[in-house]
Amino acid sequence: MNVIFTCGGTAGHINPAISVANLLRERKPDTRILFVGAEGEMETKLVPREGYRLETLKMSSYSRKLSPKGIWHNLVTLKNLSAARRKADRILRDFRPDVIVGTGGYASFPMLRQGAKRGIPTAVHEANAMPGLTTRMVADSASRIMVCFEESRSYYKHPERVQVVGMPVRQEFLYTTRAQARASLGLGEEPLIVSAWGSLGAREMNKLMADFLALELQDGCPWRHVHATGSYGWRWMPELVAEKGVDLKAHPELEMREYIHNMPELMAAADLIITRAGASSLNEIEAAGLPCIIVPSPNVTDNHQEKNARVLERQGAALVLLEKDLSARILYDQVRQLLADAPRRAAMRANLQRMAVVDSAERICGTILELAKKE
Repeated sequence: MNVIFTCGGTAGHINPAISVANLLRERKPDTRILFVGAEGEMETKLVPREGYRLETLKMSSYSRKLSPKGIWHNLVTLKNLSAARRKADRILRDFRPDVIVGTGGYASFPMLRQGAKRGIPTAVHEANAMPGLTTRMVADSASRIMVCFEESRSYYKHPERVQVVGMPVRQEFLYTTRAQARASLGLGEEPLIVSAWGSLGAREMNKLMADFLALELQDGCPWRHVHATGSYGWRWMPELVAEKGVDLKAHPELEMREYIHNMPELMAAADLIITRAGASSLNEIEAAGLPCIIVPSPNVTDNHQEKNARVLERQGAALVLLEKDLSARILYDQVRQLLADAPRRAAMRANLQRMAVVDSAERICGTILELAKKE
């Protein structure tokens, strides 16, 4: 069996494909696997590291601006797309896939479109509650549409092709226990909160978090707090926090990092996480069953982060706050109330665990095997 995984741009598109490819390789060792992504993007580092062959297409996004610069950008995009289709056809002729699986990013469009035209079974995985542009363009011709949320089914013209499969996450998010994590981190029973904003639009939220840290200090550091600034915030946030009167060295309860590399362990130990509503983050939160305050990024296409967050909110699994309505004091008061409300956090944890699809990679792998056999 020959399988193409096509994805790119962000780890949220690439890592799920790698997880499924690893499981497929384990289940069917004779399967030939090829990844197809975009030139110069994150997949050129992540995919070869896992031992998979990667072909790249020269791709660029569409601009929504009607300025001369935006129009020129789109003309270049159309030229790149034409060349990408020709290369996609060559890849299909040479590799002869039995199934093509797209997990997101504009780099996946040429392979899915050209594959469907040739009658090759295709499956597209949409991580967000509302389909993105690439998914909308290929959904009608896809053999299967795989989604993370049951509520997403209504967005598609062919609901009979839609399967709720969740999103693959690292096993550590599912199986690291609170006791194990707290023992490893040297924690007692003190409350622990984690906060991270990612990279998109993080500056304003990092500025708010500097004030939040100052409020914690004024209140006597009532809990442990680990905050990730991201690479850009790490350049200036330590100085800003110091200006707010927070001496992090003198108060180890307040910890600031550039990145959180042990996120599964930290989330297992934590009582609360404050973060954005990217699809990968929300699926990790579900898998960990960690009560959460979600502040969706307003700087995303189609406001899809708020739509993701509202799915959890409707299930009683998250508290959603909008950035435009937020201040450090409002966020601080909400954190304090939630940490004081053990029954509400227990209900959130139960609802998150109910929503989590713990066998997501297995479900996607099953769909691939079904398509390869049936079509």
